[in-house]
Amino acid sequence: MATGKPDLPKLYPVGGFKLGTASAGIKTPGRPDLVIMEAIQGSSVAAIFTKNSFCAAPVIVCKERLSRSQPRYFVTNTGNANAGTGEQGLLDATSTCSSLASLAGVDIDSVLPFSTGVIGELMPMEKIRAALPGAFNNLNESGWEEAATGILTTDTRPKGSSVRFGDYNPITITGIAKGSGMIKPNMATMLAYIATDASVDQELLHSALVRANERSFNRITVDSDTSTNDSVVLVATGTSGITIDENSFDEFVEHLTNTFINLAQSIIRDAEGATKFVAVVVDTARSRSEALAIAYSVAESPLVKTALSASDPNWGRILAAIGRSAVEDLDVNNVQILLNSVLIADHGARANSYSEESGQMAMQPEDIEIRICLNRGNISETVWTSDLTYEYVRINAEYRT
Repeated sequence: MATGKPDLPKLYPVGGFKLGTASAGIKTPGRPDLVIMEAIQGSSVAAIFTKNSFCAAPVIVCKERLSRSQPRYFVTNTGNANAGTGEQGLLDATSTCSSLASLAGVDIDSVLPFSTGVIGELMPMEKIRAALPGAFNNLNESGWEEAATGILTTDTRPKGSSVRFGDYNPITITGIAKGSGMIKPNMATMLAYIATDASVDQELLHSALVRANERSFNRITVDSDTSTNDSVVLVATGTSGITIDENSFDEFVEHLTNTFINLAQSIIRDAEGATKFVAVVVDTARSRSEALAIAYSVAESPLVKTALSASDPNWGRILAAIGRSAVEDLDVNNVQILLNSVLIADHGARANSYSEESGQMAMQPEDIEIRICLNRGNISETVWTSDLTYEYVRINAEYRT
């Protein structure tokens, strides 16, 4: 199950950034499950990671290495999260990096490891070591589509976004992501890799990453579970010859943010068992914090999400979710709720113009907007989510079987 168009958009190559994919047979024989990425010498790298206290071994290794170096190689395996694996997990993550460093002829600090899959199981290191040369030999600048498939777990489709902008000597931004369940990034299980051929110094690149992430991956939730492995990596190779400075920074961040939003929304459209893509928009709030508190209260409500699955305009559940969001001195008489532009609640009760028929019609499309107008300020925030279906329960009940 998924919503929206299943096809990947055109993914432009990024000069100085290569990707290679292979099958290690970690969980499913013959399935692509090992991806290596290579950035040209001199590239800038920025990354942010999960805030889950039980972060995976690769996340620990990545944080340590980024604090002292600018890596050039990134290796990702699926089928095993290497989380909850203790000291052995750290040794395995380091061993993977060591094997790739030997292949590439670089220092081990030049390699960052990433993993996604089942938590609490040790890595099948023999399979990974055996597959690394194949992925390394497949490195090429046009390897985005294969890599987008190679990083998937319970996803039903690859996810990518790409843009070129600028009239003369344009800048390219291309990214891929994976994620379908255990999604509530707090920087979802979520990995994202984005590269640009612009030249951006590391400090400015990190600032751009934080801004883009805040408006995209930090605005999605499938099941309110933050993964142990969430990672977002941004690489700037500089091969376009165009330098991003303070004058061009805002335009660059705008295009970067749009790329991030496309990837984040792709994750929601491919949420486990999803039949609805839902935007929860909170308008006219006093502050960003109260807008987000209400948006997440609605987006994460199991009762709201199951009603969405049934295309049931059960607006009372939305009302209740707003009320329990702990927003101070909220005047419910000023709140309006709309479903796909149909006013369903006003002045603390069902809107006079509302009918069950109009509500049912509003719930039929795959794309649903729940708009909540607080009428007490000028702040607006949006959180994207999905419905909660029988298929979601089945996928997660059978995840390890």
